[in-house]
Amino acid sequence: MTSPSAFAELSAAYQRGDHHDVLRRSAEILAERPGDDAAHELRARSLLALNRVEEAEREAAAAVRLDPEEIRYRELLAEILARRGAHRDAADEFGRLARNDPRQADWDVAEAQERTAAAQPELGAEAARRAVRLDPGNARAQLALARGLVRTGDARGALVAARAAIALLPGDSASGEATEAREAAARHLAEAREALADALWLTDDARAAFREFRAMASELVGVDRARVTDKARRLYVQHAGGVGRLVARIGPLFAFALRRGWLTV
Repeated sequence: MTSPSAFAELSAAYQRGDHHDVLRRSAEILAERPGDDAAHELRARSLLALNRVEEAEREAAAAVRLDPEEIRYRELLAEILARRGAHRDAADEFGRLARNDPRQADWDVAEAQERTAAAQPELGAEAARRAVRLDPGNARAQLALARGLVRTGDARGALVAARAAIALLPGDSASGEATEAREAAARHLAEAREALADALWLTDDARAAFREFRAMASELVGVDRARVTDKARRLYVQHAGGVGRLVARIGPLFAFALRRGWLTV
C-alpha cells in the first residue's frame, strides 16, 4: 500500500508545478503498487502539462480502468482526447458524463463543442439544446448552440443563440474575477460575435456580417485574426466589382484595407 507520506509528497510536487518530480515519484509509487489510480491521475496531469499528450492519455485511461466510477478521471481523459484532436472520442466521454449526471449542463456543453469540432454539428446542436434547457442563462451553452446551428445552416436559430450568448457574457467577466476567468470570458465573447457574424452571413445580411468581421479583424490577433479576415474576404468577393476582387486577391493589401475600414459591401 502506498504510504500517506509518499502520496503527500507526490501531491505537493504537483501543486508546486514540479512535473518532472511528479513523474519520478509516481513511477516509484506505481512500481510498488501498480494499481494506484490516483498516482496514474497525477502522472497524466503532469504529462499533459509537459505536452506529452499520448503518454498522458495512457495514464488517464489506466486511472479510468482502475476506477471507472471516478468522474474526475473520466473528465481528465475527455480533456486529453480533446487536446489530441480526437474530438469524437472526447464527445463520447463527455456524453457519458452527461448521461450519468443529467442535471449538470457543463457536460452537455463540452459534448456539444466536441461534436461540432468532430464535424457532427447536428449532434452538437442537440447536446447544446439539452444544456440550454437545463440552464438558459449559461452563456457557453448558448454559444455552443449558436456554433452548432451555424454549421447545420439554421441561421435564425443561430442568430437567437448568438445574441443570447453576447447578452450573457459581459456578466461572466466581472472586474473582480481572476485574470484567467476574464480572459476566458473575452475569448467566449469573441467566439459569440463570430457566430453572430456567421449567422448574419447565412441570412444574407451581408452588410452587418461584414461590419462584424471587419471589427473583429481589428481586435483579434494571430490565427483568430487570420480566420475572420478570410471570412471577410470571401464575403467581400461575393459582392465586389472587378477592382474589389483584384484587391481581395492580394492578401496583405486586403487585410490592411479591411482593418483601416476602407472596405464595405
